[in-house]
Amino acid sequence: MNRDMLRQAQKLQARLTQAQAELESATVEGSAGGGAITVTVTGQQKVTAVKVSPEALEGADREMLEDLILAAVNDALDKARDLAAQRLGAITGGLNIPGLM
Repeated sequence: MNRDMLRQAQKLQARLTQAQAELESATVEGSAGGGAITVTVTGQQKVTAVKVSPEALEGADREMLEDLILAAVNDALDKARDLAAQRLGAITGGLNIPGLM
C-alpha cells in the first residue's frame, strides 16, 4: 500500500471513530399510542429510557400496554438505525462495512 492510500485509510478510520462517538451520545425517541409510550435510544441502539404516561395506565390492559411498549421500542430502534446509516453512510460512501451499523 502506498503512503497516500495509507493516509486516506487513517483519515477514514479517524472519521469513523468520531462518527461512532457522536452516535453514542446522540439520542432518538420512538413512541406509540399517540405519545402514551415514549422510548429513548442512543445512536448505537441502546435503550436509555422508557416513559409511560399516566393516561396510558388508566383503563389499559397488560397486553395492550406490552404491545405499545414493543411498538415504541421498535420505532426508536428504526430511527437509531436510520441515524447511524445517515452518519456512517456519509463517511463510507454507502459501502456496507460489517460491524459499523
